[in-house]
Formats: sequence, C-alpha cells, structure tokens
Amino acid sequence: MFQALARLTRRLPQTATAPFCPSEVHGTVDIRPGLPVFRRLLLFVGPGLLVSVGYMDPGNWATDIEGGSSFGFAMLWVVVLASLMAIVLQLLAMRLGIATQQDLAQHCRARYPPPVRRGLWILAELAIIACDLAEVLGTALAFHLLLGVSLTAGILLTALDTFIVLGLKGQGFRRVEAIMLGLVGTIAICFLVEMLLVQPPIRAVLGGLIPQPREMAKPEFWYLAVGVIGATVMPHNLYLHSSIVQTRAVRDDESSKRDAIRLLRWDTIGSLAIALVINAAIMVLAASAFHATGHTEVADIQDAYHLLDPLVGSGLAALLFGVALLAAGQSSTFTGTIAAQVLMEGFLRLDIPCWKRRFITRFCALVPALIGVVWFGDHALGKLLVASQVVLSLQLPFAIWPLVAITSDRAQMGVFVNSAWVRRTAWLIFGVVCAANLYVLWTLAA
Repeated sequence: MFQALARLTRRLPQTATAPFCPSEVHGTVDIRPGLPVFRRLLLFVGPGLLVSVGYMDPGNWATDIEGGSSFGFAMLWVVVLASLMAIVLQLLAMRLGIATQQDLAQHCRARYPPPVRRGLWILAELAIIACDLAEVLGTALAFHLLLGVSLTAGILLTALDTFIVLGLKGQGFRRVEAIMLGLVGTIAICFLVEMLLVQPPIRAVLGGLIPQPREMAKPEFWYLAVGVIGATVMPHNLYLHSSIVQTRAVRDDESSKRDAIRLLRWDTIGSLAIALVINAAIMVLAASAFHATGHTEVADIQDAYHLLDPLVGSGLAALLFGVALLAAGQSSTFTGTIAAQVLMEGFLRLDIPCWKRRFITRFCALVPALIGVVWFGDHALGKLLVASQVVLSLQLPFAIWPLVAITSDRAQMGVFVNSAWVRRTAWLIFGVVCAANLYVLWTLAA
C-alpha cells in the first residue's frame, strides 16, 4: 500500500527533500574538539527533545485526563513508572545509534530474514499510523475548540500540515529542533499557568506517587494503567532516536563515542523528564478540576475543555488548554514524519521526499478519522483516541525485542554492549509490556 501511494505521488511536482530526511543529515551538526563541556552539551541537545514530543501527544492527553478524573491523583505513580520505562528504552536506542552508526531499522534489516523484517516494518508502520490518527484527532479538536469549526472540517484542515513540511525545506536540522523546542515550551507554559489557576493540593499530589492498594484493587484501574503505558512508550520513537542521534558528527573511536553517549544521556533524560512533568500536569489538572469536584466521568478531551471554565472560573484556562493541544498535535506530526522516513530507508532502502511520506501517512490516518467521526458522531473522538493507544501498546513488544537483543549482542555493540543489570532491566520492561498487552486482549475478548 505504501509503495503504491508513493508511486501515485510521483505525478505531483517534484520538490527537494525536507532538511530532516535521515540519510541527508547524519553528521551535519559538527562538534569541534576542544570546546568546553557546557558548549558541547548544548550542541548535543536536540534529539531527545524531538523524541520527547511523542510522549505528550493527544493520545497521552486522553489517558491522563480519564485517569485523573476517575482516580484523582492515585495514578500518578503509573505515569512516573511508564516514563522511567521509556527513558531506559530511549537510552538503549540512543546508544545503539552512536555505537554502531546505524539505526534500529537498518540493524533489523541486516539481522533478520526477509519475512521477519517485513513483519517488523509493517507493525512499525501501523504504529506510526495509529499515532498519526491521534494527532489528527487532537489537532482537529483543537481547531474545533479554538476556531469553532466542526470536527469534520478540523480533520480536513490537518491535511494542510504537508505544506508546513514543504515550508521547512532547506532550513536545517537544528532549525527543526528549535521549532520543536518552541512547541514544547508552549505546552509547558500553558500547563504551568493552568496549574497556578487550579492550585492543586501539594500533599495529595505527592501522595499519588505512592501506589494505593484500595484503588489498585479495582479492575478498571489496571485497564486504564495499561492505556497510560501504551500512550507513553512509543514504538516508532525507538527507531527514530537511534537515527537522529547520528546527526551529531562523532569520530569513530571509543573515547569520542563514550563522550557523545554521556552528553546525549543528559539530553535524553532531561527531555523525557519534561515530558513526564507535562503528562503529570495533565493528570493533576484533571484530578484537581474534575475528580475533586465530583466530575469523575470525564473521559473526553472536549468535555475537559468545556468544564474548565465554570470549574476554574477563568476563560484563560480553557484557552490555554486548546492552544497546548494544538501545539501537541503539531509537534508530534513533525516527529512522526521523520520516524516514517527512518523506517522506509532502514527497512526498504526506499528514499522518497519527506513531504511525500507525510502525505502517505496523513492519508492513512485521515480516512479512519473521518469515517469514525462521520459514522459515530463527535463523541466517538475519545473512543478513537483510546483505540489508537491500544494499537500502539500492541506494537511495542515488536520494537523492544530487537532493540534489547541487538544492544545485548557484543558482536554488534563491542564495548558498548548492555551490562548485566541493564539487560535484565530491559527484559523486565519487555515482560511488563507483554503482560499489559495480554491483559488488554483478555479484557477486550471478555
């Protein structure tokens, strides 16, 4: 299907590839030797930020809002646990890219027989489409809330982001990273102001970091916890991170690679810590504004937006909520485009312009989004968002397995191979995700 759509786009006017196509930007951010540590750290900051936007997309919003409204602060520890799992996996992906100068998709192509690697590619593509579906729905809802257009019109407007990709032609990879920083900063500022308006009880927030057996005894708690994990740990981000770290020019010797891994570790942990704070803020906002006031059934982003005004007493809260949602949808759109390009180049060795790849992915997401909203109505949006996160969760083990296996292979990683405790921790995460998925499947089949 992807190759057929790619052939169709060849009839469209040809344009130079966008600046963030993976094969064109590796080694383009030069790190001159002899620079002070702080200056070098600033040059290495960026890949983690691009990855982090996938951890605060509209799909995360849906699970965080439902978790906060249903269980108050009791699910905060789940957000923290899921974020820590994500940090471990992203650090493995980062180290793979620096140590071997190849991304996860390229390793999968070289390591596995054709049927296996084709299966891994298809599953990863499905994950990107599921993520893009959440971005379409979230951005469409932001247009609906801020501009007053219908959800159907909002979905059609999201198709225009292909022109944004075209507009970035020739701007350079660091410019793209700067744009992501601006969007993430917009989200963070919006929620900071909303926290000041809501004024959550600090003691209750800290209490939510400790598991509460009474809430954990409820079956619906675990179903929602699985949704939080699926929304937080993104499978395509593992492929993406292993590729974009190679934008930094690192010499091919052990000392230089160790230095790069050390600096990129700070970039990864710091960026994902920001995503953790934002996700926690969404849940705290829902717990403070909805659960504490008796609105325990708020499971839709649209309901949350409309309820903020009368509960908080300020129209600013709802406006900031809509602006942050728009920024979250757009920022995730950029990273989804780059991840899709990484997959096609790594698995298929197929190099097409990024704007064409954007067109293909967005087309595959627009169709189910339009069908869902037109067929089931506007209230189907929340269900579609949750469904997209379930699909992401089901694809995740198929990205974790090769990542852990390859980074634990000394023949591939050399001195940068996983230590025993890192290997055990990574396989434990794999087991937890698989158990969560089995629980979801069992619940759906029941």
